[in-house]
This record gives sequence, structure tokens and C-alpha cells, in this order.
Amino acid sequence: MYSKSAFDNKANKAKSHISCSSIMINSIRWYQRVISSNNPACCRYYPTCSRYAIEAIERYGAFRGGLLAFLRLLRCRPWTSCSIDDVPRKYSIFYRCAWSKAHEEPRLTPLAEEDKEN
Repeated sequence: MYSKSAFDNKANKAKSHISCSSIMINSIRWYQRVISSNNPACCRYYPTCSRYAIEAIERYGAFRGGLLAFLRLLRCRPWTSCSIDDVPRKYSIFYRCAWSKAHEEPRLTPLAEEDKEN
């Protein structure tokens, strides 16, 4: 059904996707160890922006997760209120917009705690 070259091509794409994600995650972990550990905690959200980025990349891959992480960094400003901002359960860059089908209301408890209760 598939030729060997088509199978190899799909395998190579999967490897490059995994390696791109792992490079991004390792870069974020380096930032957490080297740069962030020397500064006091100042993130307005829970989880921190770097932890959010790792979770988004692990869940949605390098491109989609990276885009969610970038949008999170744009939301993280000194004049915003502190809140819980988990990675969305369903991928959408508009998950905070009320008109979106993937809309999620901001929560008072992290998703991990809500999932344990259900």
C-alpha cells in the first residue's frame, strides 16, 4: 500500500517534529535553571509562563504549542490581574474569547485539581 520511501518520509517528519519540540523544551528548561532561578518570581499567572510553554509544546507540538506560549507571553503584563491560566483542553488561539466555540472561562483552581475531582 505504501512504498518504503513514503514510510521513511513520514518517519523522518515525525523525528523532526519531536526534535524541534525537544529543542524548544530544553531551551525553556535552560532558561528556568540559568536565568529565572536568579530572579525573584514575578509571573502574574499560574502556572508560570515557562511552565505553560512546556505544557503547551508537550500537548500540541512545537508550532501550535509555541504559538500558545507566545500569546501567553503577550498577555503577561504588569497591569493584568493575577489568575490561573492553564493550557487549553482543546486547541484554539481564541480560547479566551467569549465568541469562540473553544471558550474556557478563567478558573480559580488549576486544571490538575479539577481533573482529580472528576
